[in-house]
Amino acid sequence: MRVAIVTESFPPVFNGVANSVVRVLETLKAAGHEAIVIAPTTTGKYFNGFRTYKVPSVPLFQFQLGLPNPFVAKILEDFKPDIVHAASPVLLGGQAVAWAQRNYVPSVAIFQTDIAAYAERYGFRALRPYVDRAMANFHSGASINLAPTTEVAEYLRRIGLSNVSVWGRGVDLDLYHPNRKTTEEVSILHKQVAPNGERVVGFVGRLAAEKQVDRFSELFSIPNTSFVIVGDGPERMTLEQKFRGAKVHFMGKQSGVELANWYAAMDAFVHFGTEETFGQTIQEAQAAGVPVIAPNSGGPKFLIESGVSGYLVDAHIPNGFTPVLEALLDNPELAARMAEGGRRKVLDKSWVANNSKLLEFYASAIQSSVLLDPRRLLVA
Repeated sequence: MRVAIVTESFPPVFNGVANSVVRVLETLKAAGHEAIVIAPTTTGKYFNGFRTYKVPSVPLFQFQLGLPNPFVAKILEDFKPDIVHAASPVLLGGQAVAWAQRNYVPSVAIFQTDIAAYAERYGFRALRPYVDRAMANFHSGASINLAPTTEVAEYLRRIGLSNVSVWGRGVDLDLYHPNRKTTEEVSILHKQVAPNGERVVGFVGRLAAEKQVDRFSELFSIPNTSFVIVGDGPERMTLEQKFRGAKVHFMGKQSGVELANWYAAMDAFVHFGTEETFGQTIQEAQAAGVPVIAPNSGGPKFLIESGVSGYLVDAHIPNGFTPVLEALLDNPELAARMAEGGRRKVLDKSWVANNSKLLEFYASAIQSSVLLDPRRLLVA
């Protein structure tokens, strides 16, 4: 296949959208498919052997919003894709989906970022209906729309889309593995942040308001505990000031083996964010054999079976996370059981297994488009 990926996020920017696109490219390369990438950011003319194209963009809610332009249509026309993959489409992705529809090229649109929720959080609640309508427009021309969870799929149908299916995210089961906990590298990290044998509680993710990392202060009353925040973002300075004097260690952005080692150094992983459409770092912690506590809302509800593969907490209860975490830390047997349950929860979610389903969606979209293309009637 010839796949044109049009994405709103791509390296050197690193977030859930960019990470999933990188993993899709790995799958396409391994299967011998051809691909190009069109994005607001790139690391150069090629990425993993695939041609990349950088387009103009403007900042929006701490993201770079790709802008539609004639350059995009020209790239697509020259490449002649068999399918267009729009990752978290907004203006740029919307243009690609519209181009595909006009040219009878099948397209798959992946919903990954809830822009409407961002608008609400950043003080633009009145814009919610307009953002919902815009998102419906960006997605409406796609052959198939893919949502990360059934809850998000219901939202897409609610705003008027009918061609909706569910496609989640994979996780690297080899990189994030419980065996890493016994390595010398992880032992060194643990001692670095817990020199007196404290339990280590951590978070991994972008430090932005919607992640609600500021609520970690609710946990500081738990004795003999040290906290690790892995990630970077616009809220980092504010959080460092708020947590000054507490046993909190900011490790900045980490990736690859270094990130895997930090997961392994944790005795528990806590995520306070109630607005996650999915929650990739929760899956990574589970794969790493770290017991997870997260809110009973959004994506985490579909990643955790409470009491089996972690714990879900009502985030509206003041300090509701504290007794759950304390009970987990004080009971090694319980923690081990939750860690094992979390690992089992993701064993069927390798990136290979996950992306093979995406290729099936590609094939389905291509098959459907052939049947609907009026040009085949002219040929006949």
